[in-house]
Amino acid sequence: MEIQGVVDQIVYKNDDNGYVVLKLKTKDDLIAAVGYVPFITEGQRIKIEGEWVIHPTFGQQVKIKSCEEILPSNIEGIERYLSSGLIPGIGPVTAKNIVKKFGEDSLDIIEMNPGKLKEVDGIGEKKAFAISEAFKEQRELKNVMVFLQTYGVSTAYGIKIFKKYGQNTINTVRENPYKLCEDISGIGFKTADRIARNLGMPLNSIERAKAGIKYILYSFTANGHTYLPMKNLLFESKRLLNIPEEIIKEAVSISAASKDIVIEGEEYSSTNVYLSSFYYAELGVARRLIEISLSGTEKNLYGIDEEINSYEKENNIEFADEQRQAITAGVKEGLCIITGGPGTGKTTIIKCMIRIFEKMGLTVVLGAPTGRAAKRITETTGREAKTIHRLLEMEFISSDDSPSFVRDEGNPIEADVIIIDEASMIDILLMNSLLKALAPGAKLILVGDVDQLPSVGPGNVLRDMIESKVITTVRLRHIYRQADESLITVNAHRINDGEMPFLNDRDKDFFFIQKNANHEIVDEILDLIKNRLPFFKDGFDPIKDMQILSPTRKGEIGIYNLNKRIQEILNPPSKDKAERDLKDFIFREGDKVMQIKNNYNLEWTKINGSGEASGTGVFNGDIGYIKEIDNENKRLLVVFDDDRQVYYDFINLDELELAYAITIHKSQGSEFKVVLIPISYGPPMLMTRNLIYTAVTRAKDLVVLVGLKQALYVMINNNTITERFSNLKQRIINFVSLIK
Repeated sequence: MEIQGVVDQIVYKNDDNGYVVLKLKTKDDLIAAVGYVPFITEGQRIKIEGEWVIHPTFGQQVKIKSCEEILPSNIEGIERYLSSGLIPGIGPVTAKNIVKKFGEDSLDIIEMNPGKLKEVDGIGEKKAFAISEAFKEQRELKNVMVFLQTYGVSTAYGIKIFKKYGQNTINTVRENPYKLCEDISGIGFKTADRIARNLGMPLNSIERAKAGIKYILYSFTANGHTYLPMKNLLFESKRLLNIPEEIIKEAVSISAASKDIVIEGEEYSSTNVYLSSFYYAELGVARRLIEISLSGTEKNLYGIDEEINSYEKENNIEFADEQRQAITAGVKEGLCIITGGPGTGKTTIIKCMIRIFEKMGLTVVLGAPTGRAAKRITETTGREAKTIHRLLEMEFISSDDSPSFVRDEGNPIEADVIIIDEASMIDILLMNSLLKALAPGAKLILVGDVDQLPSVGPGNVLRDMIESKVITTVRLRHIYRQADESLITVNAHRINDGEMPFLNDRDKDFFFIQKNANHEIVDEILDLIKNRLPFFKDGFDPIKDMQILSPTRKGEIGIYNLNKRIQEILNPPSKDKAERDLKDFIFREGDKVMQIKNNYNLEWTKINGSGEASGTGVFNGDIGYIKEIDNENKRLLVVFDDDRQVYYDFINLDELELAYAITIHKSQGSEFKVVLIPISYGPPMLMTRNLIYTAVTRAKDLVVLVGLKQALYVMINNNTITERFSNLKQRIINFVSLIK
């Protein structure tokens, strides 16, 4: 059955999957229709194919099987269509102006002669051609979306798929839906598998098994592993795929032959399985670390002690023996690690080393894994520091998951010495890229706190390097900064040593508030943010100065609930603030937000400060504020802490989340004036010493713990470090044994 009409009313619309309930006004009647119809708006003329069904509650309606848009031909219909919001860049005012100028020819002008749009007020050349491209893309996109919606793909992911494959989308998906797992960020194996099954692909197909194996390996890298033991992979594969082990083993062999994965080991049952990129990264890091370690400076070492003495005199300080040892090792060795907790003098050591290197005529560059960490070391040293990605000069690429760098073996970083702060945050892939970009003979000094949580990304790089006992490492143990005036520093070290912190000294900066129930913890944190801390001492800004760090995402003290509650009191709805309603929360102008995945393609411009005026790449953990939400052009503007501003299309908003509260894991490399930490019982993996230690060390001026003192005691006494599958330590040892 085929019916034509105008969409009179959209009764219900699910933006996530495109399901709608609508009233269709035909020539003779007003009928109800239901189905998956993305990008439908009131006023559209459509042609549907379907069948009459009887709903037990709502009665007779048409179940839509397919839907085709009929572009309007009269002036009123054209204006309604253009005002619908379907085409980015055209809102009600612009639509009215276009129709006023071109009448019934408006749509033809947009599609065939976009240059004429410049005759309309408010439309320049760039916007005119953008509108035309969006119009043509929308028409193509609808056909694709109808196809994808049939297989349960949401509107947001459908758009991402279309942007990747364009006109080849339908053929690509039909041929091998499992490509979606590799090519489209956010689409996992289960979604691709559902599409494949609907398309009739057999359960035991080799393509399915190969995709499942890669999915498992990728999912475990998200937990910090660089590989999986074969026995673990076979177990997880059988559980996921529900197919015979023989097929899985065949898929493993085929994947290894095509170099998608690497199998390492002699006995099959005891082998390790890597995604190729992680295997070669781990191998490359181990080899380059040994090469750099062997390239220590033998010249110009005379007089280091005198230079240290001179620096002490000029700055009215006195280095301890371990600090002098760190400076000497940094100057002497090709590769050196300096690790220590807060207040142990790491920044002062860096400043002294820079002074000595420059007197030796060497060029020094500073780097850090994140923008916030780079900004902090810039402020503390007075020298510009760049993110490692900026040091490597990341290029704009088509894939959003694999960065490409200008600096590598053939085009190394132009520096004699590279000093990297917050080195515990570096994962195996980034370390490999950094090491490849070091010039022959260049020094690398890694500074960080190995007792903090390991990197969010795969690998256990800093700890593996230290535990290999091959690389020169100086561990700073004594507190030299703020010991007399700050309990934050003192207590951080007490926690790291397995001791309870000193609490609630009236004149200090470290407090514990006992609350027994989770809802009481939340209420207390809200009260502190809204009513008390803004007036404590010199006062703190609730949004910019305060940061809630939670061990968990879910539950009453998890960040999802905390962010909703905090948003209600710090940035409530207002007629003066535009907002965007998402599936689980609302973005509002003024909100504090965080980037939750690396996006190497996002373009940014700098509004203040030094460094490049523009570039690409926004990274997991970057924090900023929503400056503007443009519902007409379907984008929002975020200004990050390091003064970069970035426009996000609405389809990419899944890369952002509210950041009034963030997980402790996400806080690495950052520093906040005030840190508030809910303390309660949770899963054992979240009740660890290094977790609470990391949280406390993020605070600059004030720490407030709220919750159960017994739970804090349990965390401090649990020194368990979650095992990561990583072979870097052993590879370093093996390379040294080969040299010997």
